[in-house]
Amino acid sequence: MAQQIFPFLDPQAVLDGTQALPVAREVKWDFAADRPVYRAGQPVFVERAAAVAVWAWNALHTERWRWPLFTGNYGNEIDSLMGQTWSEDYKRAEVRRYVTECLMVSPYVKRLDNMAITFHAGKLIVKFDLVSIYGMVQMEVNDLV
Repeated sequence: MAQQIFPFLDPQAVLDGTQALPVAREVKWDFAADRPVYRAGQPVFVERAAAVAVWAWNALHTERWRWPLFTGNYGNEIDSLMGQTWSEDYKRAEVRRYVTECLMVSPYVKRLDNMAITFHAGKLIVKFDLVSIYGMVQMEVNDLV
Protein backbone atom coordinates (compact mmCIF):
# COMPACT_ATOMS: atom_id res chain seq x y z
CA MET A 1 0.00 0.00 0.00
CA ALA A 2 1.41 3.32 -1.06
CA GLN A 3 1.75 6.08 1.49
CA GLN A 4 0.06 9.35 0.64
CA ILE A 5 0.43 12.66 2.36
CA PHE A 6 -3.32 13.21 2.13
CA PRO A 7 -4.85 9.71 2.15
CA PHE A 8 -8.40 11.07 2.45
CA LEU A 9 -8.25 12.66 -1.01
CA ASP A 10 -9.76 10.59 -3.80
CA PRO A 11 -8.18 11.50 -7.15
CA GLN A 12 -11.07 9.77 -8.93
CA ALA A 13 -13.55 12.20 -7.34
CA VAL A 14 -12.04 15.23 -9.09
CA LEU A 15 -13.93 16.30 -12.19
CA ASP A 16 -11.65 16.51 -15.19
CA GLY A 17 -14.07 18.50 -17.34
CA THR A 18 -15.09 15.58 -19.54
CA GLN A 19 -18.12 14.58 -17.49
CA ALA A 20 -21.45 15.93 -18.70
CA LEU A 21 -23.28 18.36 -16.46
CA PRO A 22 -26.66 17.29 -15.15
CA VAL A 23 -29.62 19.08 -16.68
CA ALA A 24 -30.08 22.41 -14.87
CA ARG A 25 -33.27 22.33 -12.80
CA GLU A 26 -34.68 25.02 -10.49
CA VAL A 27 -37.94 26.08 -8.94
CA LYS A 28 -39.75 28.40 -11.36
CA TRP A 29 -39.42 32.03 -10.33
CA ASP A 30 -41.86 34.92 -10.68
CA PHE A 31 -39.34 37.65 -11.48
CA ALA A 32 -41.87 40.50 -11.15
CA ALA A 33 -42.94 39.45 -7.65
CA ASP A 34 -39.49 38.04 -6.76
CA ARG A 35 -40.79 34.77 -5.34
CA PRO A 36 -41.05 31.09 -6.28
CA VAL A 37 -44.04 29.78 -8.21
CA TYR A 38 -46.29 27.16 -6.59
CA ARG A 39 -49.21 25.22 -8.04
CA ALA A 40 -51.55 23.33 -5.71
CA GLY A 41 -49.11 23.89 -2.86
CA GLN A 42 -46.19 22.31 -4.74
CA PRO A 43 -43.26 24.12 -6.35
CA VAL A 44 -43.23 24.26 -10.14
CA PHE A 45 -39.89 23.29 -11.68
CA VAL A 46 -38.17 24.53 -14.83
CA GLU A 47 -35.19 23.10 -16.66
CA ARG A 48 -32.38 24.12 -18.97
CA ALA A 49 -32.13 27.83 -19.97
CA ALA A 50 -35.05 28.88 -17.74
CA ALA A 51 -33.37 27.17 -14.77
CA VAL A 52 -30.07 28.92 -15.46
CA ALA A 53 -31.95 32.24 -15.56
CA VAL A 54 -33.53 31.49 -12.16
CA TRP A 55 -30.12 30.61 -10.72
CA ALA A 56 -28.65 33.84 -12.14
CA TRP A 57 -31.51 35.96 -10.77
CA ASN A 58 -31.08 34.53 -7.30
CA ALA A 59 -27.29 34.80 -7.38
CA LEU A 60 -27.59 38.46 -8.36
CA HIS A 61 -30.01 39.08 -5.49
CA THR A 62 -27.75 37.49 -2.88
CA GLU A 63 -25.04 39.48 -1.15
CA ARG A 64 -21.75 37.63 -1.24
CA TRP A 65 -20.29 36.72 2.17
CA ARG A 66 -23.47 37.73 4.05
CA TRP A 67 -25.16 34.35 4.46
CA PRO A 68 -23.23 31.41 5.91
CA LEU A 69 -25.49 29.08 3.91
CA PHE A 70 -23.66 30.03 0.70
CA THR A 71 -20.01 29.63 -0.24
CA GLY A 72 -17.88 32.64 -1.12
CA ASN A 73 -18.40 31.81 -4.80
CA TYR A 74 -22.13 32.61 -4.66
CA GLY A 75 -23.62 36.07 -4.76
CA ASN A 76 -22.33 39.50 -5.66
CA GLU A 77 -20.70 42.49 -4.02
CA ILE A 78 -22.69 45.29 -5.66
CA ASP A 79 -23.89 46.46 -2.24
CA SER A 80 -20.33 47.66 -1.54
CA LEU A 81 -20.94 50.49 -4.04
CA MET A 82 -23.80 52.01 -2.04
CA GLY A 83 -22.99 55.39 -0.55
CA GLN A 84 -19.72 55.74 -2.43
CA THR A 85 -18.93 59.03 -4.14
CA TRP A 86 -17.19 57.47 -7.13
CA SER A 87 -18.03 58.61 -10.64
CA GLU A 88 -20.89 56.94 -12.55
CA ASP A 89 -18.37 55.50 -15.05
CA TYR A 90 -16.37 53.88 -12.26
CA LYS A 91 -19.55 52.46 -10.69
CA ARG A 92 -20.66 51.07 -14.07
CA ALA A 93 -17.30 49.37 -14.50
CA GLU A 94 -17.51 47.87 -11.02
CA VAL A 95 -21.10 46.69 -11.55
CA ARG A 96 -20.03 45.03 -14.81
CA ARG A 97 -17.19 43.29 -12.99
CA TYR A 98 -19.37 42.21 -10.05
CA VAL A 99 -22.13 40.84 -12.30
CA THR A 100 -19.61 38.98 -14.45
CA GLU A 101 -17.81 37.51 -11.42
CA CYS A 102 -21.14 36.51 -9.89
CA LEU A 103 -22.51 34.66 -12.91
CA MET A 104 -19.42 33.19 -14.53
CA VAL A 105 -18.83 30.79 -11.62
CA SER A 106 -21.61 28.61 -13.03
CA PRO A 107 -20.47 25.93 -15.47
CA TYR A 108 -23.82 26.44 -17.24
CA VAL A 109 -23.02 30.07 -18.13
CA LYS A 110 -20.81 30.54 -21.20
CA ARG A 111 -20.76 34.34 -21.42
CA LEU A 112 -22.64 37.59 -20.88
CA ASP A 113 -23.33 39.77 -23.92
CA ASN A 114 -24.72 43.26 -24.51
CA MET A 115 -24.58 44.38 -20.89
CA ALA A 116 -26.14 47.79 -20.30
CA ILE A 117 -25.87 49.42 -16.89
CA THR A 118 -27.87 52.50 -15.97
CA PHE A 119 -28.73 54.40 -12.82
CA HIS A 120 -32.23 55.86 -12.71
CA ALA A 121 -33.89 57.55 -9.72
CA GLY A 122 -31.41 55.99 -7.31
CA LYS A 123 -31.88 52.48 -8.73
CA LEU A 124 -29.44 50.32 -10.61
CA ILE A 125 -30.71 48.70 -13.80
CA VAL A 126 -28.67 45.96 -15.46
CA LYS A 127 -29.71 44.40 -18.78
CA PHE A 128 -27.76 41.67 -20.52
CA ASP A 129 -27.97 38.52 -22.61
CA LEU A 130 -27.00 35.46 -20.61
CA VAL A 131 -25.60 32.84 -22.96
CA SER A 132 -25.81 29.42 -21.32
CA ILE A 133 -25.01 25.95 -22.61
CA TYR A 134 -28.73 25.79 -23.49
CA GLY A 135 -28.97 29.06 -25.41
CA MET A 136 -29.53 32.75 -24.76
CA VAL A 137 -31.86 34.37 -22.22
CA GLN A 138 -32.38 38.13 -21.99
CA MET A 139 -32.32 39.38 -18.43
CA GLU A 140 -33.15 42.68 -16.76
CA VAL A 141 -32.44 43.16 -13.09
CA ASN A 142 -33.47 46.50 -11.63
CA ASP A 143 -33.59 46.10 -7.87
CA LEU A 144 -30.04 45.23 -6.88
CA VAL A 145 -29.33 48.44 -4.95
